[in-house]
Amino acid sequence: MIEIKNVTMDFSENKKNTSPPSLKDVSLDIPEGCIYGFLGSNGAGKSTLMRLISGIYPPTAGEITVDGEPVFDNPKAKEKIFFVNDETTQFTGYTPEELSAFYAGAYSGYSEEIFRKVMTALKLPTDKKLSTFSKGMKRQTVVALALAAQTKYLLFDEAFDGLDPAMRRMVKNIITDEIIDRGATLILSSHNLTEISELCDHAMLIHEGELVFSSELDELRGGFTKMQLVVRDPALEDEAVLRSRIESLGLKVLDISSLGSIRQLIVKASEEEAKEKLSAISPELVEGVPLTLEEIFIYELEARGYGSAELTKEDS
Repeated sequence: MIEIKNVTMDFSENKKNTSPPSLKDVSLDIPEGCIYGFLGSNGAGKSTLMRLISGIYPPTAGEITVDGEPVFDNPKAKEKIFFVNDETTQFTGYTPEELSAFYAGAYSGYSEEIFRKVMTALKLPTDKKLSTFSKGMKRQTVVALALAAQTKYLLFDEAFDGLDPAMRRMVKNIITDEIIDRGATLILSSHNLTEISELCDHAMLIHEGELVFSSELDELRGGFTKMQLVVRDPALEDEAVLRSRIESLGLKVLDISSLGSIRQLIVKASEEEAKEKLSAISPELVEGVPLTLEEIFIYELEARGYGSAELTKEDS
């Protein structure tokens, strides 16, 4: 597995600026054979963490190991990883054939057959420079190279950026088929929460360099609930009073709103736990509705002061 232990990354030590650390005491385990989603607002630290996992630079503090070995400055550990970052400008002077030959020399398990198969499936030429390719075609080519490397761990930073909906589906299917066949571990970041929800079995949320949560998705969804209730007690008519009373019962309330006599609560608890604790205020009606991953993401960040307007702008 990949183990991230108390990792801090502070670029101000290397650059003359006063920006806060990109990562602050992050600890995370990424199990072997899973598909792990990295969630977070722009600038939250997702790309920085991927670069650290790939051994591009060492953390300011803490440790990252791949199968028990430190990854930075360790060719043996790095050969297990292929990182596709969110930029492809470094490849534009080369043809796919030239890049394939380069990576064949870098990765002992590299498969020219897989590279050709994926490029053919994507209907991409192999003898033209990437400078002539569209953004989506460049991204597809790098995905083909990543899969051909046959590494144990693949990291995709905004892997589907620049692809139209039909091509996104095709590339996702190609990636997941290869990953499942080999039992490899896939780590990906995306602003498209539907994609993360569809593809991943684990996810983490990072905000301003700090880890908010990390969990299996099924467990994560079970830890948040949208509760709808009707309370006839006049003393609890005010939303602020109701919220205070509910939190005094040991329920963390992320959001509260009203629609007529119905109060809608977003609570950090399972439906069963929420119903049990809310029984103390004798609601006339109480029922739970599971939250989507997108709702969990939004409510968690809003609770930390990241406004809904900013979320809407970034995820549009």
